[in-house]
Amino acid sequence: MTMLTIKGFGHMDEHIWTVAEAKAKFSAVIDQAQTKGPQTITRNGRQAVVVVAAAEWERKSRRNGSLVDFFAVSPLRGSKLRLKRSRQSLRKTGL
Repeated sequence: MTMLTIKGFGHMDEHIWTVAEAKAKFSAVIDQAQTKGPQTITRNGRQAVVVVAAAEWERKSRRNGSLVDFFAVSPLRGSKLRLKRSRQSLRKTGL
C-alpha cells in the first residue's frame, strides 16, 4: 500500500513522498509539482530531493541583470580604488 504524507504550513501544503512512493507514482509527483507546487522526496526519513515544475525552476534560476549591471551599482563604485595589473609572464602548465 502506498501512502502520501502531507504536512501543513499555514496556507501552503508541503507534499512529501518516500522514494518508493515517488517511484510508484512518478506521474502523480510530476502532476502535483505542476499544479500544487514543489514535491519533496525523502530517503531514509530525510529530505533527499525536491521536484519542481520546469516553469518555476526557470523563473527562480533566471538571472536578474548582467555583470555590468552588478558592477554599476556596486558600493565600491566611485571609491577611487585602483588595482595594478601584474606584469609577470604567464606561468607554464604541465599539460
